[in-house]
Amino acid sequence: MLSFIVPAYNEELELPSTLSAIRVAAATNSEPSEIIVVNDGSTDATAAVAATGGARVLTIQRRQIAAARNAGAREAQGDILFFVDADTRIAPQHVSGALAALRNGCVGGGARVEIKEEIPPWSRIFVYVFGRLYFTANLGAGAFLFTSRGLFDRAGGFDEQCFAAEEYYFTRALKKLGRFRLLAEPVVTSGRKLRMYSAQQVLGGLAGIILRGKRGVRSRDKLDLGYDGKREKRLATRQLKHARG
Repeated sequence: MLSFIVPAYNEELELPSTLSAIRVAAATNSEPSEIIVVNDGSTDATAAVAATGGARVLTIQRRQIAAARNAGAREAQGDILFFVDADTRIAPQHVSGALAALRNGCVGGGARVEIKEEIPPWSRIFVYVFGRLYFTANLGAGAFLFTSRGLFDRAGGFDEQCFAAEEYYFTRALKKLGRFRLLAEPVVTSGRKLRMYSAQQVLGGLAGIILRGKRGVRSRDKLDLGYDGKREKRLATRQLKHARG
């Protein structure tokens, strides 16, 4: 079985499109599948939207994405685990590519990310430069990661001491076990944070994480971009109406 784990905090607007994309992607393969939405302390209709979208809902109260992903993995019944962010759309080739990589001996993998929405000019440059540096190092982004259950356990799961950059440390742990594969096709993710926050806030926040290292992500302090709970309403609402036809 394939298990798709979606951590979510107040994602009622983005979640319908994400779940729809997962269902389409999973349906192109013969393996049975499940979707688990880990509803981590949401105060909106995330849980109801997830249930309506055909997902199994697991509710926790941690407000930490590493803990949410680990909780979903513990709940999952599948042998293959896919971690998909609530604002990210995957395609059939991501599922088939991941399964092929695992069959060929890879311990796991991910995909580059692509933003198709309108974002400020400065952020286009930022996404390009960051992507070139990060993905050239063969590191996985939290938007989309995959591995087997056994290798997830051997890698120790996501480090719950980390409130950010947990995908970086998880990727490093997997790479110690074998080959890590980035798929050729990028996943499509939201550009909302690049519209909601200024260049100074985004670049300053990233610089702080890099300079402080792991000790700088062991609490929510100075991690407002990930934990202030702000959500963009206008664009997401328009996307939701479009998804509903």
